[in-house]
Amino acid sequence: MAQTSRSPTTIRFGAFEADLLTGELRKSGIRIKLQDQPFKVLVSLLEQAGEVVTREELRRSIWPDGEFGDFDHAVNIAVAKLRTALNDSADQPRFVETLARRGYRFIGTITPPATQPAATEPSRATPLRAKWRIAAAILAVGVICAAVALVLAYRRSQPRRPSSLTLVLPFTALPGDETSPAFSPDGSRIAFAWNGDPDSGAKGFDLYVKAIGGETVLRLTHHPSDWLCPAWSPDGTQIAFHRLAGADTGVYVVPVLGGPERKLHSTRVPYSVAAPISWSADGKWIAFGDPLPNEAQDRIFLLSMETLEVRQVPHNPKCLHEGAPVFSHKGNELAYVCVHSMNELELYSVSPWGGAPRRISAVSAAVGFSWSADDSSLVISELFKDELGLAEINLKDGSSRRLDFAETASWPTVSLTGEKLAYSSAFGNSSLWRLDLRHPQTPAAELIKSTQGHEAAEYSPDGRQIAFISSRAGPWDLWMSDADGGNLVQLSRSIVNPGNPRWSPDGTNIAFDSSLPGDREIYVVDVSGGVPKRLATNLRNIATPSWSRDGKWIYFRSYEALGEKIYRCAATGGNAVALGGEFDATAPQESFDESLLYFAVRPANTTLSTISLTGDFQISPVEGLPPIFRANLYTVVQGGIYFVPADAPRTLRYFDFASRKVSDVFHLRKDFAQGLSVSPDGRWLLYSQVDDENSDIMLVDHFN
Repeated sequence: MAQTSRSPTTIRFGAFEADLLTGELRKSGIRIKLQDQPFKVLVSLLEQAGEVVTREELRRSIWPDGEFGDFDHAVNIAVAKLRTALNDSADQPRFVETLARRGYRFIGTITPPATQPAATEPSRATPLRAKWRIAAAILAVGVICAAVALVLAYRRSQPRRPSSLTLVLPFTALPGDETSPAFSPDGSRIAFAWNGDPDSGAKGFDLYVKAIGGETVLRLTHHPSDWLCPAWSPDGTQIAFHRLAGADTGVYVVPVLGGPERKLHSTRVPYSVAAPISWSADGKWIAFGDPLPNEAQDRIFLLSMETLEVRQVPHNPKCLHEGAPVFSHKGNELAYVCVHSMNELELYSVSPWGGAPRRISAVSAAVGFSWSADDSSLVISELFKDELGLAEINLKDGSSRRLDFAETASWPTVSLTGEKLAYSSAFGNSSLWRLDLRHPQTPAAELIKSTQGHEAAEYSPDGRQIAFISSRAGPWDLWMSDADGGNLVQLSRSIVNPGNPRWSPDGTNIAFDSSLPGDREIYVVDVSGGVPKRLATNLRNIATPSWSRDGKWIYFRSYEALGEKIYRCAATGGNAVALGGEFDATAPQESFDESLLYFAVRPANTTLSTISLTGDFQISPVEGLPPIFRANLYTVVQGGIYFVPADAPRTLRYFDFASRKVSDVFHLRKDFAQGLSVSPDGRWLLYSQVDDENSDIMLVDHFN
């Protein structure tokens, strides 16, 4: 039986400590992300260590104010999230034991106060799934989401704290991703996209509806897609949705009680953050975003539900792109995301029928937003340092305050009554794998076994070492190891959200970037030891570094100008020179003969082009190469390009320079995370994959 000695303020067990004053869980001094309800479950178990804590006791201690939906379901989810945080197992528990039909018991050993070590100052650890979700969102929205991660606009007042009656509970707890929620007009049901239905024959999102307080899930579509974004009709009888599915991409409508879907209009939106649609209060119009024909500029359009006529909302000349339109509840305003440049993202509002647009506020991200019930504010998913959270923006003065009860939150929606808020909360992990390219049928092997995240790996020039980013010590930082994953060495500490590590050709240095929104920087670190040094150049907000083959230059992109340009400066620093004219560009890689610089045209669903380095920086597309899923999922080798295609995002393919032919290499059962790298001898491929990919829809009662 566990010992029951305990501290007045903290309870320590194994490598963990629960701080009862701050409500935080730490492991070896590093803060572990754990939501409020799972933490309360932990405290209840710790305070009665060795004893059975019944489910009814948990209800009284955690939800004392009454019933809220399916309590048993909520307890199951809270315990599951607690076990995830503790890296515990229900089958072979080390800390939390389940006693069938009775409750739970803490079976670990609590450290007596007399032997407790001095508490260390906790570092802020980034949730791995949140890290990957942010990267995926930024990379998956082309120009709009590239700007999302780069605007420093944290104009907040005091954070809004939930009232004593506010309850945050999971609305869904299904396998896979449940996301993009939308309330019915009466607030009794939520429509959402889900990609984990075991009855579905293919991996992809379909549309579902579930009543609040019930567990029956009604499937409305049978066309697994890359993304779905729903909007209810004002009378509650139909649901419109924007489907992203290759040639079938477009706006559809389906009866709420089930029946055949009907396509209203074809679109070309290639990324989720630009996909939201909104149904006007009078039921006559659906607002949606779409690129202009033959141009990479997004605009807002209105679709008539009476005639299916499409008209463009008057363009705001201050915006390079406009997207994600949302009607106010009164229907007299349309809020939308405005991209001025790669380093400036704002919210605007305009009358759908014309008039001067009104600036609301600068924002750091816009992964979904919703009007409040009285149209006095907007609830938006923003980027707070290195994780997505929710903020409420006052429309009178543009002031913003964070909703601190929502973690790793995106796609918020507020019920018409204003009493409920729903959002998607993501969690999971990523891992680093190695594949033998000479025998691609042989299963890949996990390179570094760990409960923490590893991704964006690159081989050193001699193939003996690798560099990668990892959260294994708490916050994400730069690491290196031997090629087999041994002899781990941490190369950076406390640099916010590092990424894109690239070795110098002589193998002595690694360049990488830091993606603090609005203040991206490139650093260079000597692998033999030392502190990373910022690359000093005449430009700000620079990212995605890459070395020239001779080691004289570092290429990178900058957000200073309209559109992302590729620049280069001396590897030791100095003034940067733009390569080529105005274009959107990212992820540069030099060819092995040093004559070309490859780059992605946009961060997601992108084509590759080249810049000539031997003449006048002429730009040419890579003929015969199909679109790539994400800009960080291609790597140039001597004979061709390995890449993940946009139309098959779980497949690795190879493009041969000589024949211009494309061939499959292998298929993943999970999603790729960041980075591809091939060893210098061409035998080994490093990649990272998303493990345990999940997102749940969370429901906040008594929101106002």
